[in-house]
Amino acid sequence: MNRISPWVVVPPVLFLTIAAMFFFGLNRADPDGLPSAMIGKQAPPLQVTDLGTLPPATEEMLRSGDVKLVNFWASWCGPCRVEHPNLKALSDSGLSVVGLNYKDSAANALGFLDELGNPYVGTSAIDGRAALEWGVYGVPETFLLDGDGTILMRTAGPVTQRIIKEKLIPAIEAARQ
Repeated sequence: MNRISPWVVVPPVLFLTIAAMFFFGLNRADPDGLPSAMIGKQAPPLQVTDLGTLPPATEEMLRSGDVKLVNFWASWCGPCRVEHPNLKALSDSGLSVVGLNYKDSAANALGFLDELGNPYVGTSAIDGRAALEWGVYGVPETFLLDGDGTILMRTAGPVTQRIIKEKLIPAIEAARQ
C-alpha cells in the first residue's frame, strides 16, 4: 500500500490557505481600514488625567450636541507629528477636536503642543486601559462622534488630506444633517 507522506501534502495546503486569506483580505471594501467594534456605540467614559494647565477633555465635550473628533496622540509618535497640521486646520475651520494623550510624559506632550500648536478644545492624558476601552490599537487614531457621543467613524493612522477629503468631510456633513 502506497501512503502519501504528510510532508508532501502539508506545505501546498498551507500555501493555498495563506494565499486564499490574502486574496479575500485584499478584496475588502476598504483594505486600509481596521474594523472597529465601537462604530455605532456611545463613546466610553473618559478616564483621564489633567495635562498641565490645559483645558481637560470632559464627558460634556463628547456629548456637546456638535460633531467632533477625538484624537489619540503622543509626542513620541512620528505619524502624530505628520497629522498635526491637518488637525490644526480642522480645528481652525470650526470643528471641535478633543485630544487624548497616550502613554506620554506631561513635559513631552506639552512641549509637542507648544512647538506645533494646540488644536484641541480639551486635552488630557490617558493610560493604556482607557485606550483599550475605545478599541485603540496604537497612535494616532481618530474617532468621529456625533452630537450625543455616538462613534460614527474611526481612522487608524494619521489624518491625511486624502482621509479628510474622502472620508471625514462626507461623514461630518452626513452627521450634521
